[in-house]
Amino acid sequence: MAITFGPITAPMTFSDVEPVFLTDDTLVQRKNALLAGMQREGFDWLVIYADKEHGGNFEYLSGFIPRFEEGLLLLNHSGACTLVLGNENLKMARFSRTAAALLHTPYFSLPNQPMDNEVPLESLFKDAGLANGHKVGLVGWKMFTPAAGNGRAMFDLPYFNVDAIQRTLNDDAMLENAIHLFIGDNGARTTCNANEIAHYEYGANLASKCMLEALNAIEVGVRETELGALLHAEGQCNTVVTIAATGSRFDKANLYPICKKVQRGDPLSLTTAFKGGLSSRSGFVVADQRELPPGQQDYLERIAKPYFSAVVAWLENIRCGMSGGELYQLIEQVLPKARFGWHLNPGHLVADEEWMSSPIYHQSTELLKSGMMLQIDIIPSVPGYNGASAEECVVLADAALQSDIRTDYPALWQRIETRRRYLRETIGIQLSDEILPLSNSVAYLRPFFLAKDQALSVVS
Repeated sequence: MAITFGPITAPMTFSDVEPVFLTDDTLVQRKNALLAGMQREGFDWLVIYADKEHGGNFEYLSGFIPRFEEGLLLLNHSGACTLVLGNENLKMARFSRTAAALLHTPYFSLPNQPMDNEVPLESLFKDAGLANGHKVGLVGWKMFTPAAGNGRAMFDLPYFNVDAIQRTLNDDAMLENAIHLFIGDNGARTTCNANEIAHYEYGANLASKCMLEALNAIEVGVRETELGALLHAEGQCNTVVTIAATGSRFDKANLYPICKKVQRGDPLSLTTAFKGGLSSRSGFVVADQRELPPGQQDYLERIAKPYFSAVVAWLENIRCGMSGGELYQLIEQVLPKARFGWHLNPGHLVADEEWMSSPIYHQSTELLKSGMMLQIDIIPSVPGYNGASAEECVVLADAALQSDIRTDYPALWQRIETRRRYLRETIGIQLSDEILPLSNSVAYLRPFFLAKDQALSVVS
């Protein structure tokens, strides 16, 4: 296999793709999966926390996040649910996708709002029946996997929540971090059915469409804010901080696009993400290699092509049933860390969050399964060189899941087939039969942003 840089037709994009709602059957499946996990590990209750940044597990059952407030969802092993909400989310209880009783606490509201119905949280928890729990799982958003110590004893809910729960329970009750039931090995959220994949593909498609529009708008003199505006679309909420950064980054600790103008020779980074997928690119504002900055004249050979080779290897070799450790080791062989400086997981799970968790890590025995939505996320970091990035979202799907998508969502299947043909026939990647591209620009990498008709591809 050889990597070449030359003229390439850009991938097709899809407009007017409508969001797909989760079905009632999907919500029942979600709840049943969690109840099965609770039974397997002997949990009487789960206390599921949410705020705007950490609402995915709560939303998994409720269908909404509490936005600018906090919220709790109490799930009993019997299947009974209770929502504990602040002032401005009380109205959302009746829209919950999983039927739930409602309890109000103004403690979850914004500062200085009315404190009507103020009672201690432990009183509410007792009203819900939590005091009878022997083993209670707390669900924030993070699994703690320390090299030493017990991660199940670490909690990432606000202290006043944990303190009230401890005051509610009997002295002999057990309190554990239970996020693994959602996002750990065999967690309920780690695989998706056809309906969920259709639901999330909307965001993956939108992110890649925005990215291609921003790539096409790159010119000397364009402002970061102009590029950043193209990375937002259809009124959707971004799941990451939007990046449109040219030249030096983080001046005065700034993270956001500003009015800085793109200059020839600049390094440039672009990132956007919506529920279901992220699209990210990094390269240079140049038309050819001669315009690269001093010390990086070999950027194409030293960084971009090796990085692209790793993306190709990832897409060609991933399969259902392989371990995360096996995929990690493959990337280590193709793109050795000692030479290319990457250190995070070369791929992770995606859902309502941009990064949910990852089965892909050193010596991981977790198996990759059909229904896993994955972001290709390999980040080379070589001193003295700009990075390279072509992060996108795919789903791993066996024959049965592919058949479900083809039958239930024929328009989605046509988009997937178009993307697969592009990867195989234009980019030259021998795409794994079990990989379905959810974004339009998987493996489409223009390292020189002013050479808009040129990209990297594979020559057999």
